Amino acid sequence: METNTATRVLRVGDGDVLGAIEAVRDRFMIEAAETAGRFALLQHLMPGKALAAPLHRHSREDEYSFVLKGRLGAILGDEEVFADAGELVFKPRGQWHTFWNAGDEPAIILEIISPGGFEQAFREIHALGDALTPEKMAEIAARYGCEADFEATGPLMERHGLVF
Repeated sequence: METNTATRVLRVGDGDVLGAIEAVRDRFMIEAAETAGRFALLQHLMPGKALAAPLHRHSREDEYSFVLKGRLGAILGDEEVFADAGELVFKPRGQWHTFWNAGDEPAIILEIISPGGFEQAFREIHALGDALTPEKMAEIAARYGCEADFEATGPLMERHGLVF
């Protein structure tokens, strides 16, 4: 895979934004195809009390969530943590995790995925729209070396009043 060496500036409004306005939307800023697979960069645009994903773990990628706006809640292994604007949450491969907007106001999270490629799972999930089921999500996740635990996600949603 070749690196794109063309100079560019990603302007406000550039990049594909996928997802329904009332749900978590993803802005695709830099994809693995542009970095020889080294990383991908997305923005998660999250309404209040929105859960980004069920509890899951990656076998191939590390993820870094930098909070640009709002308050992020996260499960990292057995620990529950919170991060505010300007703070970074590291989610290493192999660790069970999930994250959510811990506030009532919209949150914006800058997500680095390393190595890149997993961002394509987000594209597949968004493409299904209302046809997305837990089974289809688990099937997509498995293709990318990821597993999800929907059963463990329910109590978290209830505890924090989250919507997925």
